[in-house]
Amino acid sequence: MLNRTLIRLKAVQMLYAYLLTRSEFRLLPPPEKMTRDNKVAYDLYLDFLLMILQLSGFSVQASRRDPLGGLVLNRKINGSKMAKSLAADDNIRDIINLGNSSIALFDNAIPSLYRKIADSEALKEYSKIKSPDITDDIRLWVTIVRTIFAKDQEMIADARKMEDFTQTGYDRAIAMVVDTLNNYNDAKGSLITARKNLEASLAKSYELYFDVFALMVELTHEQERRLQAAKEKYLPTAEDLNPNMRFVNNKFIAALENNEQFVKFMEKDPVNWNGDIYLIRDLLDRIVASEYYKEYMNNPEEPDFAADCELWRHILKNIIVPSDAMADSLEARSVFWNDDLDIMATFVSKTIRQWAVAGNDSPGFLPMYKDSEDAEFGVQLFTDIVNNRELYRSYLDKYINTTQWDPDRLAFMDIVLVCTIISELLTFPQIPIPVTLNEYLDIANRYSTPKSSQFINGIIASVIKELREEGKLMK
Repeated sequence: MLNRTLIRLKAVQMLYAYLLTRSEFRLLPPPEKMTRDNKVAYDLYLDFLLMILQLSGFSVQASRRDPLGGLVLNRKINGSKMAKSLAADDNIRDIINLGNSSIALFDNAIPSLYRKIADSEALKEYSKIKSPDITDDIRLWVTIVRTIFAKDQEMIADARKMEDFTQTGYDRAIAMVVDTLNNYNDAKGSLITARKNLEASLAKSYELYFDVFALMVELTHEQERRLQAAKEKYLPTAEDLNPNMRFVNNKFIAALENNEQFVKFMEKDPVNWNGDIYLIRDLLDRIVASEYYKEYMNNPEEPDFAADCELWRHILKNIIVPSDAMADSLEARSVFWNDDLDIMATFVSKTIRQWAVAGNDSPGFLPMYKDSEDAEFGVQLFTDIVNNRELYRSYLDKYINTTQWDPDRLAFMDIVLVCTIISELLTFPQIPIPVTLNEYLDIANRYSTPKSSQFINGIIASVIKELREEGKLMK
């Protein structure tokens, strides 16, 4: 029932929020007070981070020889995700490109350092892990920094070549590197949180599906309360004493209240619409004032089950969905419901139509997902983009027309959408290309700039051409 249109939208929203705030490697800023110890500590801090990159197989000394001579410390470490993320940091890239580091001081110590790490128990334990994740990478390098970098006499001897070297500065640099690595590990928690938020957002959408039905029930109960109050008022009229109960006795609402699946869902996830007095009164007033309601109530023929269903389909489409009060209420109830009502209303309407055809023998409700592939689609898409965002972004950087578009002024939503399209093209070969493009261009039209579709189309056309030429895209 949660179709891929909604799943794509939710995935893009979570990616946008996660990638916009993600800062995996938060390099420490230069100290405000540049004392001798602080200066030594910060210079060595940057050198040690570059040394981790060098030992992970990255070139960090522009136009200089590699002191490792191409040796690879460990195939799992070489080019690890942690190292790639560190290498992608803008500050680190600037330091490498501009040559603003003193890492060359350690050229003599690097080979010895390499051997000590290669023989360390920490690396031996790490090598036993079949598929190490980021947490394993962090644990390894924190141990290496604390037990080898901090105590290696050749490294300390090379560091003493620095002007104004202090042992306090050296020790402080070690602590700063450990803090940076551990903060990176904390960022992994934000990824887990983002993935859980995606799953929670999809679950809340399905909850809204049932809550719209619950709203219909509450509106019916409110009208019953109004009619009862009219009977008890001072000097009731004949109409007050003998009200038209057709709306209150609506057969669809009665079937809904007696449906076992609906009752169980409401017991598990109860929604308190009767606490939203303004919304209930506003919607009911609009319902009672509508011409469709008046025709329904004044129809001389007894309405059948299908007619009772059709009344609520009309109310849903023409009164509930367009209601500003409904939009305000949903926004206050859940941050995940801002864009859900239109889509969920279509599924509620479809369900009511199915009930109308089936009569009193109601067919039940739509499942949360059509199949297991749909159930896994959103998380797979989200995870793939997070894991491969540098690659997907490189396609965008490669094909952007800088005479027409300013790379520094691109809408971030457009960047997210380009990466998401490329991910879906490569990860889900069974989905036709036009389907993928149309879905995300619709999202771009709703959530980005007026020129976003043109920009995205141009980039993706070039990417598709390259992927096909390389045999990576066969559909």
